[in-house]
Amino acid sequence: MTETGFGRPEAGGPTDRSSGEPGSIWLRAQTPRTRRTPLTLERIVDAAVTLLDRHGTAGVTIRRLADLLGVTSTALYWHVKTKEDVLDLALDHIFGEVPLPDATDDWRNDARTLIRDWRAAMLRHPWAPSLIGRPMLGPNVLARTEYLQSALLRGGLTDLRLAVTTRMLANYVIGAALTEATWRQTADPPAQAREHVTANPAAYPTLNASGHLDAARWSDDDLFERGLDAILATTPP
Repeated sequence: MTETGFGRPEAGGPTDRSSGEPGSIWLRAQTPRTRRTPLTLERIVDAAVTLLDRHGTAGVTIRRLADLLGVTSTALYWHVKTKEDVLDLALDHIFGEVPLPDATDDWRNDARTLIRDWRAAMLRHPWAPSLIGRPMLGPNVLARTEYLQSALLRGGLTDLRLAVTTRMLANYVIGAALTEATWRQTADPPAQAREHVTANPAAYPTLNASGHLDAARWSDDDLFERGLDAILATTPP
């Protein structure tokens, strides 16, 4: 099982059964390429992100990616072994869109800025939140994990508190982005749920009185910001 959020794979993670190599592209020794090809990993990843934005994860295949690039599937296999490689590379690319802020004396604001921008990147690419939980060892995700933990460390968090707070922030932003991305791709489930609650006030008196899922009272952005502030406010200095 892989840790969620800014995760790391457990020892003895998945392997490529055909070769015995680690299954994740980030753990696999890369074979030097001697054959000339017009392809680069950068081109492949850019095309993969385009497909994912259009069709989601279910719509991405090696053949469709090759067609978009104007090459054969065989040419792609010089760079990636499987669709799983493509997804891992595309997900790390999304983390690369999250700016690394300059460190300041306000460690809470530094962490807040990073998490806020991470949510924005995932909402621009609504397929991304559902993939987090895979082995996240790419250079972009690790650089942002390092930044987050260095900010928390400047705030005095170490050892277990550092690990717990990192997990809290990661799971919070992933959960928020996954929920919002799902809602944005379907009919309005919050409105439907709200109508159901208000139609049954005797069964759900607290939810009805609180305005649960009432977007007219609190937007997703406002709820996210307040939740993030609450997590950071409870983090001891």
